[in-house]
Amino acid sequence: MSTFLAFGALSLILIVIPGPSVLFTIGRALTVGRREALLSVVGNATGAYLQVVAVALGIGALVERSATVFTVVKFVGAAYVVYLGVQAIRHRRRVTEALAVTVPTIGPVRALRDGVVVGFTNPKTIIFLVVALPEFTDGPAQMLAVGALFPIIAVLCDSVWAFAAGTARAWFARSPRRLAAIGGTGGLMMIGLGASLALTNRAD
Repeated sequence: MSTFLAFGALSLILIVIPGPSVLFTIGRALTVGRREALLSVVGNATGAYLQVVAVALGIGALVERSATVFTVVKFVGAAYVVYLGVQAIRHRRRVTEALAVTVPTIGPVRALRDGVVVGFTNPKTIIFLVVALPEFTDGPAQMLAVGALFPIIAVLCDSVWAFAAGTARAWFARSPRRLAAIGGTGGLMMIGLGASLALTNRAD
């Protein structure tokens, strides 16, 4: 229990500090709405747990030790987030062609998929897991069990951001002009996030 609590406390600190997952969630909520943002949160947490599995199997250590592998993971994630941001800006006026309160949908499968990609390629999380998990566990089985705390905490915390941003979006949706503006803002946030990920350097 003490191991779970200690790892959970460290995970909570990392998660509540706004980073790639939080910014992606807010950008998605502002761009396409609360439901898709929540689905993206679930996908993001799934991607994070896939990182836990990778660390348990030894892949995470390879990412930590190899600058090349780390760079590939970083740029794949960054490029995908930038692509999502560009798409959000391109289609920011589409919802205003009907009613201002109409919320566009991207489909649950795509929302989950986007979240998984962003979560799995998040360099901030993989480095944390590579460093922290071995300190609190003994073997792959314990890593998988203790590491499950991370996505659970992530879903709870990121969902708060999704609800908050989704509520703000509802106010902007009362005006077609405001809705287009917030859609563009969400897209710009994701582009900025992608750029910041691309410029992230390893601590070593």
